[in-house]
Parts: sequence; C-alpha cells; structure tokens
Amino acid sequence: MKVGLALRELHRAETALARDLLKAADRHRDEPEIHHVAGDLARWSRDHVRALAEAGRSYDLDLSTEVPRSSGPLAPVRAAVSELLSSRPEPGLLLLADLRRLHRTCAGVSLDWELLGQSAQAVKDGDLLELTARCHPQTLRQLKWTNAMLKQLSPQILAS
Repeated sequence: MKVGLALRELHRAETALARDLLKAADRHRDEPEIHHVAGDLARWSRDHVRALAEAGRSYDLDLSTEVPRSSGPLAPVRAAVSELLSSRPEPGLLLLADLRRLHRTCAGVSLDWELLGQSAQAVKDGDLLELTARCHPQTLRQLKWTNAMLKQLSPQILAS
C-alpha cells in the first residue's frame, strides 16, 4: 500500500510550509498583517505535522513531530534586514515574491491533502479520512489568505 508515501510527502510539505510561513513573518515585521497572520498560519501547519506523524504510525512510518517554533537561527538576521530595508521600495517586491512562493506551496499542500483523502477513502481508513476533513480546510484557508494578500498588495506595489 502506497498510502505511506502520500503521508510522508504531505508531512514533508507541511513542515516546509510552516518553516516558510515563519520566515515570511520574520522577514516582513513591518507589515503587521503579514507578520502576525503568517505566524498564526504556521501554527496550523505545525499542528498538521504532529497529526500526520501520529497517523503515520498506523502505516509503520516514523515521522517527526518536531517543527521549529521559529524560522531558525537566522530569524534575528532576517528581522534586522527587514528593519533596514523597510524604507526602500524593494521590500514590496520581496513581499510579493514571498507571497507568491507561499501561495504555490499552499497549493501543493492542498493537492497533497486531496490525494491523501482520496487514498483514505480507497483503503477505507476512517481515521485518516477524518484527519483530512479536519486539516485540509485550514490549508485551503492558508491558500485563500495568500491569494487575498497578493490581490490586495500587488496593485500598490507594482504600480508605484
């Protein structure tokens, strides 16, 4: 059964999404909505990682439950650079690039949740199906947020 492969890939993708959201939060401290919401959305992904690790035990997977609570040892450097660049025009372009990257990552994670949900139905794994029903809507909310931020911010950044 290849459900374990889907679990492993989704676990990897959720871990990467949590890390990327935390990096964006650190890098864009001068944008309160980005800073605070990205941190909140990273918590959802951390919760998903832990839940996937637990679900993986049923498929003989040893997935880590550990997800960093910060974006790593470079977090203070990213924050300092963010402060230094806040008065220049380039931060807007960096913000758009980060949001585009986050949006693509969220879309991939959403697709992985869909695949896992379909697999759970095929093998009649009710617990795994319940996990996808609980977590996938949060991933869709992350995707909607990145899309909304791109729509809101891109006109003012690109037209200036």
